[in-house]
Amino acid sequence: MTANLLIDGPITRDMISSILASFGNDPVSGGHSVFLGQVRADVKGSKQVVAIDYSAYEDMVRKEAEKITQSIFSEFNDVRSVKIMHSTGRVNAGEISLFVLVSSGHRHQAMEACSKTVELIKSNLPIWKKEIFSDNTHEWQQDSLA
Repeated sequence: MTANLLIDGPITRDMISSILASFGNDPVSGGHSVFLGQVRADVKGSKQVVAIDYSAYEDMVRKEAEKITQSIFSEFNDVRSVKIMHSTGRVNAGEISLFVLVSSGHRHQAMEACSKTVELIKSNLPIWKKEIFSDNTHEWQQDSLA
């Protein structure tokens, strides 16, 4: 697991480009699968989401992320690396709040392992979401795996 698991604010294109460039130097991986989670401008009732404010229990996030990574390595024997970045703080609608990159020898395991990693993040990481609406009210969001 890398030290920059939690990022203050949105995950930028420059961050993503830098990570992708470094993974391109791995000559034994034949497949890389990427997931980008973007804040949606959902409408709830008459209110539109303009941002999400993420809070995290940092020590526990690091421990759980390590468990997720080890689980992925155990389940998918062809996976070579797993990279997870998640935002904390405010992320506006349209901005990226979650980045997952899985590299493996072959594409099939990269894609399956990436999907499984995202599901484990959504269910296991102690990160909370406060939706901020256009009228400056807010609501804590219950995560759904849909």
